[in-house]
Parts: sequence; C-alpha cells; structure tokens
Amino acid sequence: MPLVDRFIIEFDTALRSVVGGANAHRQTPGSDANAEVVLESSEREHAAGLMRINHVGEVCAQALYQSQKLFARNPKIQEMFHRSGQEEMDHLAWCETRLQELGSHTSYLNPFWYAGSFVIGMAAGLTGDKWSLGFVAETEKQVENHLESHLEKLPQNDHRSRAIVNQMRLDEIEHGQAALQAGGASLPEPIQGMMKVMSKIMTTSAYKI
Repeated sequence: MPLVDRFIIEFDTALRSVVGGANAHRQTPGSDANAEVVLESSEREHAAGLMRINHVGEVCAQALYQSQKLFARNPKIQEMFHRSGQEEMDHLAWCETRLQELGSHTSYLNPFWYAGSFVIGMAAGLTGDKWSLGFVAETEKQVENHLESHLEKLPQNDHRSRAIVNQMRLDEIEHGQAALQAGGASLPEPIQGMMKVMSKIMTTSAYKI
C-alpha cells in the first residue's frame, strides 16, 4: 500500500478513536436481546462510568497497536498487531454505542490518553519485537482483570453492558495469548507495577471525566 494511503488510514483510525464514530465489523454483543431493561438513575450512571473506563481503554489500545505496528520488525507481527487492532476497534465502537444508549459521553480526556499511549507504544516498539509483544501480553492481562471486575460491578440486569464486557474479555485473553505465542517476553516486575499505577490513574479519572 502506498505510504500516503497508509497515512490516511492510520490518521482516520486515530481520529475515530479520539473524536468518535468508530465502525465495528462485528455485531454489538447483546444487541439482539430483549428490550432495554430500565435501570435506576444511580445504576445507569454507574454503568456509564464503567463503560467510559472501558472506552478509554480501547482508545489507548488503538494508540498502542498503531504505534507498535509501526516499529515491529517482523511482518507477521505487524499483521498480528493490525488484526488485533481491528478487533479492538470493534470494542471501541461497542463501548461508544453503549454510552450513547446510557445517555452518557466518552471521556473528555481522550486526546490525552491517545497521545500518551502512542508514545508508550513507540517506546515499547523500539525495544524490539519480543519486548513489544511482552508489553502487549501484560497489558491484555491487566485489561482482562479490569473487565472481570467490571462484570462483578455492573448492575446484574444490565445485560447489554455485560454482554459487551464479556466479549471484550474473551478477545483480550486471545490477544494476550497470541502475543506470548509469538515470542513475547515476560516484563520485569517494576514495569508491571508501573503499568498498574498508570492504569489506576486512568480508570479513576475516566469514571467521571
């Protein structure tokens, strides 16, 4: 693909991640369920906060996969990042749709999250494929844990949000396993701890803002 076309595609991906309007290639989980269950105001607000966190996570995922793909040495790994990024775009669209259904909004800090994650992804990519893949595996592991906790925190009768989160969790597990099977190295514990701290900052702010 010509460089100009690649730039246009990647810019469009970045724009849709930050501004909105992501397109999903798969049907939104839970969309074929019965009519929307009426949630209490507090339940709706809480569900929206959790789904906004998930949406921010997918904004970060787009930036990470885009930047790491640029610096991957192996074409097969580039393709793996591309394929995973497309599935993460589904997640982005699903979360955006669900937030609209809940009458809420995406994070106002999305440009900040995207830019920061893109820089982190570049740094991971520059360290080499095995460490870049290891970063993906650790990221997906932590995201999986977050999603599991959200399944416990979401209102039990919010079937649409729960269906989305559960499918996202399954996809994240697959992405993490694929990164390890492709040769990802286990990250040092201090880096894992730093990633958890950054994740905590993101989730705390994204719940409200």
